[in-house]
Amino acid sequence: MLILRGAPAFSHFRIQKILSEGKKSVPDLHRVYAEFVHFADTNSTLTESKIDVLNKLLTYGPKAAAGETKGAFVLVVPRQGTISPWSTKATDIAHNCGLSEINRIERGISWYLQNEEGKPLTDEQVQALLPLLHDRMMDSVFFELNAAEVLFQKETPKPLTHVDILSGGREALVVANSSLGLALADDEIDYLVERFIELNRNPSDVELMMFAQANSEHCRHKIFNASWTIDGKDKPNSLFKMIKNTYQQNSEGVLSAYKDNAAVMQGFEQQRLWPDSQTHEYAFHQEPVHILMKVETHNHPTAISPFPGAATGSGGEIRDEGATGRGGKPKAGLTGFSVSNLKIPNLIQPWEIDNGKPDRIVSALDIMIDGPLGGAAFNNEFGRPNLCGYFRSYEQSVSFDFGQRISGYHKPIMIAGGLGNIREKDVEKSEIKPGYHVIVLGGPAMLIGLGGGAASSMASGSSDENLDFASVQRDNPEMERRCQEVIDCCWSMENNPIAFIHDIGAGGLSNAVPELVHDGGRGGQFELRRVPNDEPGMSPVEIWCNESQERYVMAVSPENLDTFKAICERERCPFAVLGEATEAEHLTLNDEHFDNQPVDLPMDVLFGKAPKMHRDVKSAQVERQPVSVSASIDEAVNRVLSLPTVADKTFLITIGDRTVGGLSHRDQMVGPWQIPVADCAVTATSLKATTGEAMSMGERTPIANLNYAASARMAVGEAITNITSAAIDSIRDIRLSANWMAA
Repeated sequence: MLILRGAPAFSHFRIQKILSEGKKSVPDLHRVYAEFVHFADTNSTLTESKIDVLNKLLTYGPKAAAGETKGAFVLVVPRQGTISPWSTKATDIAHNCGLSEINRIERGISWYLQNEEGKPLTDEQVQALLPLLHDRMMDSVFFELNAAEVLFQKETPKPLTHVDILSGGREALVVANSSLGLALADDEIDYLVERFIELNRNPSDVELMMFAQANSEHCRHKIFNASWTIDGKDKPNSLFKMIKNTYQQNSEGVLSAYKDNAAVMQGFEQQRLWPDSQTHEYAFHQEPVHILMKVETHNHPTAISPFPGAATGSGGEIRDEGATGRGGKPKAGLTGFSVSNLKIPNLIQPWEIDNGKPDRIVSALDIMIDGPLGGAAFNNEFGRPNLCGYFRSYEQSVSFDFGQRISGYHKPIMIAGGLGNIREKDVEKSEIKPGYHVIVLGGPAMLIGLGGGAASSMASGSSDENLDFASVQRDNPEMERRCQEVIDCCWSMENNPIAFIHDIGAGGLSNAVPELVHDGGRGGQFELRRVPNDEPGMSPVEIWCNESQERYVMAVSPENLDTFKAICERERCPFAVLGEATEAEHLTLNDEHFDNQPVDLPMDVLFGKAPKMHRDVKSAQVERQPVSVSASIDEAVNRVLSLPTVADKTFLITIGDRTVGGLSHRDQMVGPWQIPVADCAVTATSLKATTGEAMSMGERTPIANLNYAASARMAVGEAITNITSAAIDSIRDIRLSANWMAA
């Protein structure tokens, strides 16, 4: 391993801010210095000329004088078992510069901490400062440089395990449910015990984790598909059927809804620009340009670590757009945040009361400092303008007939959405025939994001803290951009090689691969060791179920495989053929390393007959109280204008590139002085078009404490009145993409 010193890691302003924060826990702290350090894992010795090339590559960023490396030493590196996005890019650049001897380059930060006497801080003082110097979810901490060698260690693969329900019965699965963080309901545990007793074998940990992810609330929407009894009366429709009712009543102009990764509505016929897949020359193509839209949330990861949580929220929504039909193209995005009271130090507002929170959930202020930066960073680096959003802070004690309840957002809402375009021929997915190759496209597997689908379906603070941190992902927008370039090249062809595509999100491959073949009415046979894997020491459940980001799974016919391979190689986008679709609806996952089968299940065990949820509830009545305002008019006006929901949103807007792509028509800042914020986002259909798409948001959640239905009506009304600021011919041209969730 080569160790190469880098430049100062932070500006003077950032260092002073860290120093100021550090003094609160260590008053004796006097000096903080941080600089980058680079580690290169090599397969052979580099020549002097190549070391010179490497040093030049690692000389980047603003020029700043290096400081003295004195004091207590702390090394912060990416969490063991992960590869940072910086590493992916740097290693790729090194290989393109002829440094084939380098297996991987990684970057860390060396911290040097001194007290007022210029001496190193004590071990106890260093421990007190660690939360300020690293993110537990993202980073590992060492106290000497050579300890970073663990980043490049190649470990022996761990075997799979089984849960002995044949001998231990139901109790064995109850224990596994807790230790593995499966979040299975009691009736699901009974169902699995019954099915595996029928199969006369014990389930593997891979099968249990796969079932938990595929059947989590996040993936299967069990609450929204549940039957309901409210105040003793059975309700005819589930929540999902109620949501779908608007589409059933008025489906005009909707080409695809409730059956794909994003909805599609009819667009305009215009000249659209893209390069020829063979000559790579750009040309305009006259054809219908349909509009796709998607909104989703990424709440649990954002509560644990806001920057990567919000970044991967935006990234996951972008992948949904790209994986619509047989391939779509994202165009413009939105992000929104609901958090509890900010409680800004030295600026506590009269309405802000400390109601406590779980330790591993960060504060509302930290979420709003880092979360928007994460969402903006991913959109910026991927190359998509973020043109719409909202921000609410809310926390209030409300009196109900059952007593007091504090409503708020300790577990925040981080909403990510957007719109894009899709060709008419690609709106519907094609058939998956037996023998079609099932391919994973994108980055390698790493031990991150394990069990996120189940974790996000649990109440905040109810899961094990280590499982919480393990369930959060990390972002790599550059890799996702490569994947999108592959998808763009495929849909630009008249014979699109992609027959069927899904993005990989919650549950990783364990959810996406079975979902792909199941939606195509097939089964599949796959080889675990074909999964691109940068941590060979992972167990089968970790390889199959991790949620490493920026990946897609797709079906490609044998005759189109060479074409698809050539596109991936040109875009330098990793891919692997995992296996094939089969006529029999049976899922088999082989492991050639251990010569066994971690998964060997009929598809109906995974998707077919899991118990349907039923909810029997009673309506809660709010105890209305007269409004009492003791503040003066001036003070009341100042309070309203100081409320984040009302106050200036410039800090959320200027962090994003609002014109990348060249199709943003309405900037978010409007008027002659560019001060007010636009009511909606407007994009052009194409570079030559006089038509376009408009996107707006509506949100009125606090009203639900008084009147649930009024809250929904107000939100819809706000979205409609906002979007009417665009030149819309008819209200019948407006389509609502509602993000539905329950608390």
